[in-house]
Amino acid sequence: MQINPKIIKNQFEKSMDKYDDNAIVQKLTAKKLVQQISEIKKDYKNILELGSGTGLLAKELVKNITYKKYFANDLIEKSKTYLSDIIPEFTFICGNAQKIAPSQKMDLILSNAMFQWFSNLDKLQDNLLKMLEKDGILAFSTFSPKNYCEIKQLCGLSLEYKTLEELKSIFSKNFDILYTEEFQYSMQFTNPLEILAHMKNTGVNSLTMTHWTFKEVKEFCDKYKSAYPDLTLTYTPIIFICKKS
Repeated sequence: MQINPKIIKNQFEKSMDKYDDNAIVQKLTAKKLVQQISEIKKDYKNILELGSGTGLLAKELVKNITYKKYFANDLIEKSKTYLSDIIPEFTFICGNAQKIAPSQKMDLILSNAMFQWFSNLDKLQDNLLKMLEKDGILAFSTFSPKNYCEIKQLCGLSLEYKTLEELKSIFSKNFDILYTEEFQYSMQFTNPLEILAHMKNTGVNSLTMTHWTFKEVKEFCDKYKSAYPDLTLTYTPIIFICKKS
């Protein structure tokens, strides 16, 4: 499906105040990502976070990693406000991560639960290479094609998720793979409306511009209860860490 950055920006901006209460899996991937980064190296000169959002990843990072300068990027200017409560001093770069050009080279670029929104990882990789120092580390979490399998099955809506093997193939051209992990996490709800609310409050309703009618919502709920009586929603995160070769 085509990804419209304006829609993504709009939906995530609407969900920011409720994001942290709903982003259970994103909190987990942030912890896992920082844990693995810290095992590789704990002290960095310049760090750039892509998709800084409400600061979930920054909260984990400041507890486990030291640095001299922190750069944060997000499509949404409001992200700067959230980060101000976590990091005393940082440089905020608002805009598309594929187009930004920080003033300094980075020895660590990291991102949590955002890479699935990029339609062209090769184009992104070109920019990442320009921003990274020699031997600089790239660390990110994303999701595999089985993510939200229930939604894809019922509605046909899905991002063009990459498999772990596809990610390895893409990034091994210019990076040495240091660590990868893929796992599954199922969330359970009491009714399908809670699932829709959960998706809305984590910005994932930006998958479509369509506003459902009451009838369409009811049909979705009926189908979900019939196909998935346990009312689960499946996440399939991937942790990926590599070093510029």
